Amino acid sequence: MTKTKSDNNLGFVSQKDIVYNKLLPYADKLDDESNDILSKIKGNLGRAVQLREIWPGVLFWTRKLSTYMRLYGRKFSKEDHVLFIKLLYELVTIPRLEISIMQGLGRLLINLLKKRELLSREDLELPWRPLYELHDRILFSKTEHLGLNWFPNSVESVLKTLIKSCRPYFSENATQEMLDEWRPLLCPFDVTMQRAISYFELFLPTTLPPELHHKGFQLWFDELITLWESVQNLPGWEVHLVNLFARLANDNIGYIDWDPYIPKIFTKILRSLNLPVGTSQILVPRYVTNAYDIGHVVFWVSSLLGGPSKQAQAQLSGLFNSITSFFHPSNHGRWLMKLMKLLQRLPASVVRRLHRERYRKPSWLTPIPESHKLTEDDITEFVKSMMQPVLLAMFSKTGSLDAAQALQNLALMRPELVIPPVLEKTYPALETLTEPHQLTATLSCMIGVARSLVSGGERFPEGPTHMLPLLIRALPGVDPNDFSKCMITFQFIATFVTLVPLVDCSSALHERTDLTELDRELCSASAEFEDFVLQFMDRCFALIDSSTLEQTREETETEKMTHLESLVELGLSSTFSTILTQCSLDIFKVALEKVFNFATTNIFETRVSGRMVADMCRSHSSCLYEEVLNEEELDKELLWNLQLLSEVSRVDGHKLLPYRSDLLQILQLTLHLKCKQGYTLACNLLHHILRSAALIYPTEYCSVPGGFHQPVGDYLPIRDWGRPGDLWNLNIQWHVPSVEETSLAFYLLDLILQPELQQLQRFATGEQDMSRDDVLKSLTIVHHCLLGAGSLMPPLTGEPIPELVCSMVNLDETTLYTGMEYDQTRENYRDAICSVMRQLLHYILEHSEDDTKSLFLIIKIVSDLLHFKGSHKHEFDSRWKSFNLVKKSMENRLHGRKQHIRALLIDRVMLQHELRKLTMEGCQYRSIHQELMRGLLRLSTSRYSQVRSRAQSVLFTALGTYNFCCRDLIPHVLEFLNPDNSSVTQKQFKGALYCLLGNHNGVCLANLHDWDCISVTWPAIVRSGLSTAMSLEKPSIVRLFDDLADKIHRQYETIGIDFSVSSTLPRALHNLPPLLHSDSFTCRRLDPCTYVFSSSELLISDLLDCLGNRNMPWKFEHISIGFLSLLLRDDHQLPPAAVTFFVKSLNHDSLYVRKVAISAVAGVMKQIKKPHKKVPISPSELCEMIDTKAIVAGDRPDNQWLQYNSGKLPLTQKDWDACVFVEKTHWGYYCWPRKLMIYAPEKEQPKQNLCREEMTEREQITFDHFSDPVFINQFIEFLSLEDRKGKDKFSPRRFCLFKGLFRNFGDAFLPVLQPHLERLVADSHESKQRCVAEIISGLIRGSKHWSFSKVENLWGVLCPLLHTALANITIETYADWGTCIATACESRDPRKLHWLFEMLMESPVNGEGGSFVDACRLYVLQGGLAQQEWRVPELLHRLLQYLEPKLTQVYKNVRERIGSVLTYIFMIDVNLPFTRPTTSPRIADFTERILLQLKPLTEGDEEIQNHVVEENEVGEQDERTQAIKLLKTVLKWLIASAGRSFTTAVPEQLRLLPLLFKIAPVENDDSYDELKRDAKTCLSLISQGLLYPEQIQMVLTVLKEIAGSSSWHARYSVLTYLQIMVFYNLFTFMSDQKAVADVRGLVIKLLEDEQLEVREMAATTLSGFLQCNFLSMDAPMQAHFEALCKTCLPKKRKRELGSVVDTIPPAGLVRRHAGVLGLSACILSSPYDVPTWMPQLLMDLSAHLNDTQPIEMTVKKTLSNFRRTHHDNWQQHKQQFTDDQLLVLTDLLVSPCYYA
Repeated sequence: MTKTKSDNNLGFVSQKDIVYNKLLPYADKLDDESNDILSKIKGNLGRAVQLREIWPGVLFWTRKLSTYMRLYGRKFSKEDHVLFIKLLYELVTIPRLEISIMQGLGRLLINLLKKRELLSREDLELPWRPLYELHDRILFSKTEHLGLNWFPNSVESVLKTLIKSCRPYFSENATQEMLDEWRPLLCPFDVTMQRAISYFELFLPTTLPPELHHKGFQLWFDELITLWESVQNLPGWEVHLVNLFARLANDNIGYIDWDPYIPKIFTKILRSLNLPVGTSQILVPRYVTNAYDIGHVVFWVSSLLGGPSKQAQAQLSGLFNSITSFFHPSNHGRWLMKLMKLLQRLPASVVRRLHRERYRKPSWLTPIPESHKLTEDDITEFVKSMMQPVLLAMFSKTGSLDAAQALQNLALMRPELVIPPVLEKTYPALETLTEPHQLTATLSCMIGVARSLVSGGERFPEGPTHMLPLLIRALPGVDPNDFSKCMITFQFIATFVTLVPLVDCSSALHERTDLTELDRELCSASAEFEDFVLQFMDRCFALIDSSTLEQTREETETEKMTHLESLVELGLSSTFSTILTQCSLDIFKVALEKVFNFATTNIFETRVSGRMVADMCRSHSSCLYEEVLNEEELDKELLWNLQLLSEVSRVDGHKLLPYRSDLLQILQLTLHLKCKQGYTLACNLLHHILRSAALIYPTEYCSVPGGFHQPVGDYLPIRDWGRPGDLWNLNIQWHVPSVEETSLAFYLLDLILQPELQQLQRFATGEQDMSRDDVLKSLTIVHHCLLGAGSLMPPLTGEPIPELVCSMVNLDETTLYTGMEYDQTRENYRDAICSVMRQLLHYILEHSEDDTKSLFLIIKIVSDLLHFKGSHKHEFDSRWKSFNLVKKSMENRLHGRKQHIRALLIDRVMLQHELRKLTMEGCQYRSIHQELMRGLLRLSTSRYSQVRSRAQSVLFTALGTYNFCCRDLIPHVLEFLNPDNSSVTQKQFKGALYCLLGNHNGVCLANLHDWDCISVTWPAIVRSGLSTAMSLEKPSIVRLFDDLADKIHRQYETIGIDFSVSSTLPRALHNLPPLLHSDSFTCRRLDPCTYVFSSSELLISDLLDCLGNRNMPWKFEHISIGFLSLLLRDDHQLPPAAVTFFVKSLNHDSLYVRKVAISAVAGVMKQIKKPHKKVPISPSELCEMIDTKAIVAGDRPDNQWLQYNSGKLPLTQKDWDACVFVEKTHWGYYCWPRKLMIYAPEKEQPKQNLCREEMTEREQITFDHFSDPVFINQFIEFLSLEDRKGKDKFSPRRFCLFKGLFRNFGDAFLPVLQPHLERLVADSHESKQRCVAEIISGLIRGSKHWSFSKVENLWGVLCPLLHTALANITIETYADWGTCIATACESRDPRKLHWLFEMLMESPVNGEGGSFVDACRLYVLQGGLAQQEWRVPELLHRLLQYLEPKLTQVYKNVRERIGSVLTYIFMIDVNLPFTRPTTSPRIADFTERILLQLKPLTEGDEEIQNHVVEENEVGEQDERTQAIKLLKTVLKWLIASAGRSFTTAVPEQLRLLPLLFKIAPVENDDSYDELKRDAKTCLSLISQGLLYPEQIQMVLTVLKEIAGSSSWHARYSVLTYLQIMVFYNLFTFMSDQKAVADVRGLVIKLLEDEQLEVREMAATTLSGFLQCNFLSMDAPMQAHFEALCKTCLPKKRKRELGSVVDTIPPAGLVRRHAGVLGLSACILSSPYDVPTWMPQLLMDLSAHLNDTQPIEMTVKKTLSNFRRTHHDNWQQHKQQFTDDQLLVLTDLLVSPCYYA
């Protein structure tokens, strides 16, 4: 069908439809059908929107639109496409839209925007701000934490995907608008930073065309990339930056010069893999939690490749070289998953990029410039760099899947580099018997590269020659004893056979002359195909013989196979059918004969060979078995033959026609056999015959259309190896039922089904008696007839049920044509079966409810009557899944364009056909459905639990299928829960509860998003507590109620009340069809809202009624209160009755009720809050500064007025009024917002402290209770009880409650509360202290808008209270007081809280109450100051001044606390771009002062011991002791700041390094004192820091200096420090040649150290550097070591007795040892392979085996390590050595034999 023709049928050019529809046998009917459906959707959707009817109209028709897209793709014109998008965009961003509706519409909109190439920026522009507001309202909801809004969990991902889909269409000015909006939030100390950066990541458009780049990324790129460069300690937001850069790089390849940043990018990537390096490494926890997302890293790296400079590829090779050894299977750890993910995704990403550059259809998206496209060399380099890690990862512990996927993609690009090494590993693995894991791993990798191997091509022409040897060698894998091996072998054979026609072409050698050398080789090889097939069959027969089924089957009569066996059976039958589909006629005949002999000579009772025979006899269908049927007794043979026959009959319908009379005869004989097994098999036969005749399906799946039966002269099959199917010439052979076949089917039904139905009907009316077995047999026959011929029977008919919902829009169902013209003249058996089943069901339930087997079958039949049109949903789902798996394992992502093999394409078309048959959503609910569902409900509440659960699952499926049927069914379910209905049994009660609960994925009747349903179900659930059938003694019932309440709480989402639609919408609609009756909708405009509102009020009063009932059991009281708490919302206040209830419940006896009430009352406080007026101000006018355009962050003259200044505090009413308070801490740090909103002056705000008459009803209720001393007494009493000992924490809910009370009512309740507060503060019990802390923080935050006099008065009360509190602080409560003060100071202007800060600053460390109280006071102060961030420099200076003399504190807990406080004091001193030096304390000045005090330690040479003298000594201790104490505190500070600050103060740390190296111990021993342990930890943390390029030389200078120190401990530590530092900054180091040379010099110098330990460590370090390719093993280095080795050893002198032992080793020995160590390092640096230089070095080493110690030891260790690491692959490694070398080696490595 040509393009133009189809477009004329449609009348428009379709955007992109699903091509598979054009291949269906009834494709010609689809255009009219789709046009019809589309016009209905457009008409009704437009009408619904103009009538403003969101529910059900808009929702119903948008759902139809998404079904339409599932069936036809985007089969509408571009104008319609844009219209649909604009309409949905407007709908999604309606401000008060219910969340669940928003999600549904959002998902559809995502689907419409998915293929961005279809709509360019000219076609569509979308505004970004509505999305931002929507995102902000939901994800940063101000009311969600108060329980006023309930959002589903999935909403976040839907919103993010929606924004991603709309991003390409934001306007060109959007970038600037976004920067203006979010730049002011960039305050790195604040949580807003995370928010701003994540907005940037989500919203910033990166697909603008090049001519608009100055309006796009160029506005922000430099600013953000320098920010990213300068951040050192992985804050949480860095990940978002990386994701943004990755996307930017991918969308603009070739338009950004990344070269200057590449070393940093790769260094940071390597750091975020968190690989273990060095000996004792301490990980900073946030490195693990905030590590980069590998998916984005891969994206970024693959976009950097190519281009003129080729730098990225060099660094990438470096990266893989440095981490290759981690991939070796012997290494394992938490980091492994990340590495495997990197390995698997990177090739896929590069393939995607290549596809985009070379094969993708050009679209409006910016093309990649020629200069930056990947060249052939680039690809080769890339593949080479990845091969080594991938080959190692094949045998990884995590399985070989990741490696297989990587190989599949690499082989698409460079088969000649990838496949040979894999083959090299595969051939030995096929031979080995002892390592099955090796076999499964290599085979799964071969499956990945199969397609590249078989299709050959000019890059790897010899590929196909490997195929036959591989197939033949894989045969032994069909092994009955090893299940996993068996499965992978089946998969392997099936994969290869699918790709290759099994045709013997050897005759072509003589017939054709046009063959190349390779063709001839293949032709002669193909003669082995026949042999292969026969050998495979022998193997399979052996497998069947040994299958465990037969031995056990006869005795136990089990019908089920074990799970493993069913898998093997599946594998076997699918592999077999693949082979038979793909082989030529000659091979087929031979195979057929073999199977026939096998099947007729053996009698098995197994399905396996039956299946096989069926496949074989597909084309040679000849029924061989009739003569058996005369025997009456059912011996094994008859069963076996029946089984064979029933499987053989699964063939094409027209092939059955010749045998119709025989088959009928067989059926009549066997259907009424007594034996259950017998008639079941006969029913299968019937089912298969009917199916074959009645369904539409493809009849062949060869890999080449038309099969392989042409002569070799005309057609050479080897040319088709691995050829993809051609989508436009698939030539699918469909089986469409012919007239004879349908008449055969109906004849069978008349003959067999009719009598059964009549008999069952007589039984159901009581006219005829039947035994249970007979009923079962009849039902089985009915069921199989329905399964076989379901597609011939039209769906059930009946009257639609009116008035379930009222809608102004038509809500009809749409029917799809599935290739069946129903014959109306014949009887509709579906209706017939239906009526009989209904009678039978009632009869059995009345008379023999225990006949569960029949009931099970009836349930199945009812289910099929409702849904079955020829295929089942679950079968379809599993086929869809397996289709996707096969597609993934064989797809060609490089060329794309659906280049799948033919069998897969045919399968996909078949799935499309089944999808059409199964599309059932939005069916009309008719009377007949209603009757069937009531029957199901009756079964769902019957006596037997099995019957109940099966009926329920059918019922849930049905509920999801028919429109609005839940509303019809709910009253019937609730009838069983009604307490007045005394006839209900417990079983019915339980059944009804299960019906309400629903299953895990279907409808939950108890929780439909609909006021009508909830307002009846919730009260009914609560009232059921009074029912006689309810007993709380039965645990199953209690559990059911728990599950129900839990599910409702989990799934409840706030249901909309206000469904108004904005007036802008119809603008988007002027192109949709005009309205029909526009007058009728004006009168209905206001209805839904008021009606909905009244039903929600009704629900609340209903629940309150239930609570008022005295007999209600406590459990139902709790459930009811839980339901009430869900009904709080932010757009409608709670009715006064409910407010009274919740306030009273604050003093309820039950803890659960009190907790719910606290949250609820906090929510009510938010509801009745009065809005405060805000006014915009201009910051530049306040400080008389000219607003500059350049970005300058940090402390500037124009934000100085925001900072705390004790000289200008607002201490009088006048100052207070003049002071401009800015509450949010981040405003003004980075830049000012366009309009800064602050609160208006006090006189414009709502009046405070109303008298009772002026209050609203809800306020009066609260006011009365909280002014009542008795109520407050009781309330405080309850609050100060402990809940769970030792587990309680400061409760944010209680804080919100008090904050709300004091905010809404001013200080009205303070007089009543004050005596309580004073009493509680004096009591040191933790629960009392916690209670008072919660109230105080609520008071401070609630006093935000109080007048000056009130605030002053408040602090007059609070300061003494806090004094007492801090004096009584205990170990249990200090955290709560910290939280209290931190909460109180959060987002508050520090000048408003000056009373608090001045009080806390008085003298935190004064020794009163001991060291513990000092530490606690500091903690509380730190909590307050940390919240204020950069706005209190004066306080930070004062605090530092106060603390400095106290740094020599004695007690450990105070030291640790001071260390932490120092971190926060210096937090503001950051080294970020565009940031001015801070006015807060700076680290540099502080370090200067400290180093002066540490002088006594740095100068002396003796070791530093931790000799702190007893504290109570009188008199001054010497300077040295003071310095040691100081050092301890400084260490605590360094350790604390390692994980918290943004940038590391490297220059300052370097000045302390020599001291640390001096102290840090070498061994890992925990018995050391605190000082040494801390020094060691500190070194480990500092060495992991990220260095800027300019800092590297500084560090190296310091290290060189230390390496010359006299302490060997320090020299040793330098080496461990170097290892970690270099690895964690690898690429930064490598891009600096001088640094590399320095490090090399340093290590080689230390190799000749006089201390043995240092030499050995230097060797280890060198080996590590060589291994990660930081240094290379070049000729000069090798020569240097060899020269050192030749140093002569001094003669051994005889030692006289009693002479002093000489401890310093002679210099010659040291040098010689250094040389040996150097060689040893080189050998150990390549543990998994043998480079060319290694054999010679091993020989050099072996010469030293008999030198003096320690040389001999080193040589022995090296050799034993070499042996250990190379032992696995010794066969390959041997090739590198000459024979002489091997002889020497064997002597060295094999230990001498002691028995010779």
